[in-house]
Amino acid sequence: MTTTIKGNESSLPLRKDVKHLGNILGEVLIHHGGQELLDKVEIIRKLAKELRETNNEHTYNQLKFEMERLDKPVRRQVIRAFSKYFHLVNVAELNHRIRRRREYQLSQEKGVQPYSIDRAIMAFKQKNLSEETIQEVLNTLSLELIITAHPTESTKRTILESQKRIANILKQLDNPMLTKKERQHLNDDLFEEITIMWQTDELRQERPTVMDEVRNGLYYFEQTLFDVLPEIHQEVQDALDENYPNFEWKVPNFLWFGSWIGGDRDGNPNVTPDVTWQTLHKQNELVIQKYIHAVDELMKRFSHSTNRVKVSSKLIQTIMEEEQLYLTPEKKWPVEKEVYRRKFSIILERLKEYGKSEKGYVKAGELLDDLYLIQESFALHQPKAHQQKDLQKLIRQVQLFGFHLATLDIRNHSGEHEAAIDEILRKVGITDDYKNLPENEKLGILESVLNDPRPILLLNEDYSNETQEMISTFNMIREAHKKFGERAINVYLISMTQSPSDILEVLVLAKEAGIYRLHADGTVESHLNVAPLLETIDDLIAGPEIIETLFRMPVYREHLRQHNDQQEIMLGYSDGSKDGGTLTANWKLFKAQREIHEMASNYQIGLKFFHGRGGSLGRGGGPLNKSILSQPGETLGDGVKITEQGEVLSSRYLLEDIAFRSLEQATSTLLMAIAHISKDISEHKEERNLWEDCMEEISAIALAKYQSLVFNDPDFMTYFKEATPLNEIGNLKIGSRPMSRKNTTTFENLRAIPWVFAWTQSRQLLPAWYAAGTGLTEFAQQKSGNIEILKQMYAKWPFFHSTIDNLQMALMKADLTTAREYSSLVENEAIGNRIYQNIKEEYDKTRAILLEITGIEELLDHTPSIQESVYRRNPYVDPLNFFQVDLIKQLRDQEVPDKELLNQVLLTINGIAAGLRNTG
Repeated sequence: MTTTIKGNESSLPLRKDVKHLGNILGEVLIHHGGQELLDKVEIIRKLAKELRETNNEHTYNQLKFEMERLDKPVRRQVIRAFSKYFHLVNVAELNHRIRRRREYQLSQEKGVQPYSIDRAIMAFKQKNLSEETIQEVLNTLSLELIITAHPTESTKRTILESQKRIANILKQLDNPMLTKKERQHLNDDLFEEITIMWQTDELRQERPTVMDEVRNGLYYFEQTLFDVLPEIHQEVQDALDENYPNFEWKVPNFLWFGSWIGGDRDGNPNVTPDVTWQTLHKQNELVIQKYIHAVDELMKRFSHSTNRVKVSSKLIQTIMEEEQLYLTPEKKWPVEKEVYRRKFSIILERLKEYGKSEKGYVKAGELLDDLYLIQESFALHQPKAHQQKDLQKLIRQVQLFGFHLATLDIRNHSGEHEAAIDEILRKVGITDDYKNLPENEKLGILESVLNDPRPILLLNEDYSNETQEMISTFNMIREAHKKFGERAINVYLISMTQSPSDILEVLVLAKEAGIYRLHADGTVESHLNVAPLLETIDDLIAGPEIIETLFRMPVYREHLRQHNDQQEIMLGYSDGSKDGGTLTANWKLFKAQREIHEMASNYQIGLKFFHGRGGSLGRGGGPLNKSILSQPGETLGDGVKITEQGEVLSSRYLLEDIAFRSLEQATSTLLMAIAHISKDISEHKEERNLWEDCMEEISAIALAKYQSLVFNDPDFMTYFKEATPLNEIGNLKIGSRPMSRKNTTTFENLRAIPWVFAWTQSRQLLPAWYAAGTGLTEFAQQKSGNIEILKQMYAKWPFFHSTIDNLQMALMKADLTTAREYSSLVENEAIGNRIYQNIKEEYDKTRAILLEITGIEELLDHTPSIQESVYRRNPYVDPLNFFQVDLIKQLRDQEVPDKELLNQVLLTINGIAAGLRNTG
């Protein structure tokens, strides 16, 4: 493919940074491998770039010759050089995003930055929305982001920390006030950091444990999220105060972070009840330490004296009582008139004694009460227009993070619950073969158990290890509620939910642990939300009926009443895409949301959809704000919950400025979407019906095309396993969870993560686009006006617009010329050629129809910054792909794998992941 970088003026500083970092990397290469190493890297780089520009066979042969003649040690260093380059480019691009945000803030000409909170509030003003209407919008605003460990960031944390330091130096180098000497010092620091990065192993020697993953997740809370979340809330408050100064705004807590790390048991035998308990303790330890630090800092500033200000008599009275109760004489603040410092001394002591003695706080609410008391007193002597923001920030942090830091979701497979219930019911003599009963009989038994206050567990009975583990999990949840509060574990997710009984089984297990209780007087207590996860295409289609069956059951409605008539439903993007292709999966997900929302509103039950999106496009990934816009508008007011996968955490939350910008974009998008919700539902109503009918047709065509290859071609799995580095990925120690749900390599049990990861590495990216071209093209060709309908859908329907843009991105990152190299790995040449040709033809068809629908000349012409980024990276990814194919050929030819050869394959996998900014 011939490509030319279309640089624009706004990216000049970025290109300058990339060149600067590349030059320093060149110096480091000379230091470690001599001029010869740099020369070899440069020859390969220039030939790869020339091949991109000319697609010349002579250049291709010359490039392959230069790569094949490298001896093993030098080849390793060349691979590392290209990989390290991508780590530096990634840092430069993050820094450029920060730079662009500052440019918007400093420039009057550029105006307010798109997708900023200021832009959203100004839009409210332009549309003459009343203060009361905006306050209502704020009251319904809810965005939960759930960090997960899969796919684990393929870049080691050591490298991430190095990237963070490099980013900080680049940010400082942008300062125009630097002296010559200061600039030289920073460049010396930059050289040192890049040298350290070069001298650091990029591959993990051991597979991370679950607790390693927990520590990696907590890193983002410690470094950025603890401070950024309250700052986003304050930004909303400030924008409202500036634009509507005469209204007393109440900005509720609307942005939350949760976690699956340490709680996701589905297919991961390493996540035990003990590991989950350890996770909760680690989270608690971190948040208590953060509060201690914050209080310590406030204490330094709150030096106010009662000789100068009037304070609350209630505060003074409380201090006098609590000093006697909690502090020894030597721990009391020595200056009697500095009442705030006296109070903070008490707070510090109670935080330090948390969980150790009776002096410590028991609940986060007690800490909040103390902070409110200080805030109320402070208001007596502080000018009203100048709120004490540091104190308010800590109050917001305690409201958001409590003593648990992040709500931990528990997830397990429906089959595990069924097996446990089957054994429990058999032991107690209720039924001998629960598993094989018809669904209506299962529901009858489960409802009967839930309507009986008596337990069915036999205390002294020996259950299987699996059932004992299940019982221990629910007992652990009960204890977690007692120690850390109910927000510590709020939701239990059921993977592969296929029937209503899958949900009631979890309620029965909760009942046996005392988390769900039926009292003798008929009243119910329920302290755990139970959320089905609809994943496959069939489950998405059946979803509305599954949920409605539950809503009709009195016992389940009583459970929901304890949760304010709110039902959470998780939608899986990975398995649906794996089973039916990305276009069909996205449509079925959209349709299921609409149908379930409409049905639930008839029962007056609120819904929260939890979108299980991956980081990669093949698993529902893409920009966070566009993910929000692509949902049915009427569902956004119920609250939005989205997974933030391991691989996107560093790109979004490593740097505080980027974390702020990512969350600002999401908040701004959600604010505007909810504010315009009534218009969104009514606008284009007749067209919407037509568009949805069209999508149904397109989806059916695409599904047939997808399944004809993936399920009906007998050679497809052979091609997949041989024409991608699937088997080699299994040796990359990036996660604690196995590649398959069971110890088999069948398509059904293969996880969506390695499925997408392998296709991404081979540059085919098949899960992210395959079959969409056939669906769109055949529909367009059915009638003369259909192409115009598709263009209208792209222009006016956010769901379709987002779908088409994600397809463009997928095609840009895919490269079928490079993918041709991988097809040569298939032992049966005829199979390799035939299936590759099928994929290539579909790629060309998809590209052509996308360009026609969008009316652009090249993919992503409407987003030149992303387009330029892909163009910039491609010539540097290509050598890594070529190396990978050649090394895999050698590796697979060996009876006993050469360890160094395997390591070099893994280095290419790591480098390509950094280059494409995706794993799986």
